[in-house]
Amino acid sequence: MENSGASPLKDTPVELDAVSEEEYFSQSTLLKEFIEIPTIEKAWTLKSNIGSSQVMFSINQPNLLENKKRRYASFSHISKEKDDSVQFHWAAFPIEMDTASLMVPSPSGSKLVVVRNAENGSPTRFEIWSSSQMEREFHVPSSIHGSVYSDGWFEGISWNSDETLIAYVAEDPVCAKPTFTCFGYEKGDCLDKDCNSWKGQGDWEEGWGEAYAGKRLPKPFVININSGEVRALDGIEKSVSVGQVIWAPPVKGSLQYLVFVGWPSGMRKLGIKYCTNRPCSLYAVRAPSFRSEPRLSGTDANLSAVMLTESISSAYFPRFSPDGKFLVFLSSKSAVDSGAHNGTESLHRIDWSFDAEPLPHNKIVDLVPVVMCAEDGGFPGLYCSNILSTPWLSDGRTMILSSAWGSTLVILTVDVLRGDVSRISPSTSEFSWDVLTLDGDNIIAICSSPVDVPEIKYGCLVGNASDNTSWNWLDISSPITKCSEKVRSLLSSKEFYIMPIPVRNVSEDLTRGASKPYEAIFASSKSKKHDACDPLIVVLHGGPHCVSLSSFSKSSAFLCSLGFSLLIVSYRGSLGFGEEAVQSLPRRAGSQDVSDVLAAIDHVIGMGFANPSKIASVGISHGGFLTTHLIGQAPEKFAAAAARNPVCNLALMVGTTDIPDWCYFEAFGSEAKSNFTAAPSAEHLAVFYKKSPISHVSKVQAPTLMLLGSKDLRVPITDGLQYARALQEKGVEVKVMTFPDDIHELDRPRTDFESFLNIGVWFKKYCS
Repeated sequence: MENSGASPLKDTPVELDAVSEEEYFSQSTLLKEFIEIPTIEKAWTLKSNIGSSQVMFSINQPNLLENKKRRYASFSHISKEKDDSVQFHWAAFPIEMDTASLMVPSPSGSKLVVVRNAENGSPTRFEIWSSSQMEREFHVPSSIHGSVYSDGWFEGISWNSDETLIAYVAEDPVCAKPTFTCFGYEKGDCLDKDCNSWKGQGDWEEGWGEAYAGKRLPKPFVININSGEVRALDGIEKSVSVGQVIWAPPVKGSLQYLVFVGWPSGMRKLGIKYCTNRPCSLYAVRAPSFRSEPRLSGTDANLSAVMLTESISSAYFPRFSPDGKFLVFLSSKSAVDSGAHNGTESLHRIDWSFDAEPLPHNKIVDLVPVVMCAEDGGFPGLYCSNILSTPWLSDGRTMILSSAWGSTLVILTVDVLRGDVSRISPSTSEFSWDVLTLDGDNIIAICSSPVDVPEIKYGCLVGNASDNTSWNWLDISSPITKCSEKVRSLLSSKEFYIMPIPVRNVSEDLTRGASKPYEAIFASSKSKKHDACDPLIVVLHGGPHCVSLSSFSKSSAFLCSLGFSLLIVSYRGSLGFGEEAVQSLPRRAGSQDVSDVLAAIDHVIGMGFANPSKIASVGISHGGFLTTHLIGQAPEKFAAAAARNPVCNLALMVGTTDIPDWCYFEAFGSEAKSNFTAAPSAEHLAVFYKKSPISHVSKVQAPTLMLLGSKDLRVPITDGLQYARALQEKGVEVKVMTFPDDIHELDRPRTDFESFLNIGVWFKKYCS
């Protein structure tokens, strides 16, 4: 920026007036304090001695200057006092693990594997640590495999029982590319690196869509930590993508098997991120032998992987019981069978034999079925984002799970012999509780709310594991999730409620589960007055088959601290309320969900909690779909809007997204499977357009902020840009921000920071 004056001008955001610039300054200072609050990712209990154990926490904290998440480990010794109190004795400083992609302790806690993925064809590094030093380091070249998967879905890294072998999932080696010279195609491999040649592009390889661009096929490998030798698992069809590999109990003496989840690619790989409706099965395959002597007679008979779950369309997160007698797994068969991208889960068991090799046609025992309609206050079904690698109490039959229950995350026990489910986090609390790890028969958990930063809790089982009817939850002082005094002071003046919202205009074609109230979380100042309500921001989750939980969100807490009330709506179709509620939305997207949000807004206005003239809406993905629908269908109701990677035109999206089946399912419901095609008809495109926000764009009045990721494969940037241009054409004030290196989540540290800074300034300008 050039300046003809005597002193240089400081850079200012484009088109900001003096008032807005001051807002930028003050809000950015506050937002940074929220952003810097650390997040606990995982935890492991490493050792247990009499009266003492050690726990390791994996933590991340945004690094705005480097635009990545800083990762580190923090340690604490746990001691049980004579008065039944529990003390955490924290190490003086955490240990930075910035380049580590994965770190996983061994079953005994005596070893730790650290995986460091490299880029641009460099080797992947495996480090084996003991309590005092790094014992071994191995570099695995890209000719053997690419990066190890650490994404939380395909990711699987598992120690065997004697802690000599580690199974994991990594990218297939790079396929050979054709070589060309000035004379044309070069046969064989060109050895002279200085010759005038180049590598051709080769064939296009279809991936698993959003968040997996450039990632190659996930395949299982085993590394021997004594020799560093790496073996790929044989007997798996090339069309199967492998994830979540674990060791099975030994059979027939020395034979070892691995169990993994396999996703067949079929005709086309559709996006898998957030989509549990992709068919998958559990498989067992012979583990590779690292012995130099020949195999025993008869052991080479059949090395092909065995499908263990032929009779069910979905099986993932496999876990063996401590005694190895049964294999438990989650299923999203409700999503696979219906076509919804997500749904109510079920839990199943396979009895495991030590005397025979794994066989197909296993009897699958249904432990926790899909709950279609939750009774008032009753268990709504399972909605688990993951399962601990060792989720068992000492009785060997009780699992500890975290699951959505309406708008809260709760901790459950499941008896895997009887299928009994119990809620053990406090039922009187509207806070969300998430299990981090187990310490014997005790639980280390995290507890938070929309206006309370996360705190560590220690759950003590009163009695024995088989009864597990009584738990005592203790507060643990922790340096991990400390926040600034300013943030703590601002949040201390806030409160929240979970409100049931009655369904308006119940029709006869609705199921009972779809007619029950849904929920909204209302967060506001404790000192709100009916005659001077804070401006209201309606916060809408994506999916739509997701849920907004009463857990801490830095961005939402920041907006609330600016002086806004928040209405966080889990409209019908959200998870946590039973499968009938989930299935009520398909075919009604753009109408039922819009009506539900408007009813929630009217509900808080009727209670005197919101000023009808000061309402804004913000949402991402399907939440952006709702935001842009709302400002078009109810233009008089909204003073401003912000849409993050919103679905604005299904007719445009269906031909460019990694999940075109989603467009069909939300528009056509149960007819989607028979209608789905890569070449939509004119009639289908007309339906898509009619159900899209762009069909209402001519009525929009609210100033609208659009935040778009240029590398979004889920809702490509063209969708949002078309809508923004249409708003400009109609004379509506619109601001567009694009983030060149971001995908659908818009969660890179700088992007997240700039997004909510601009949202805060935008809403202050038009809603205050």
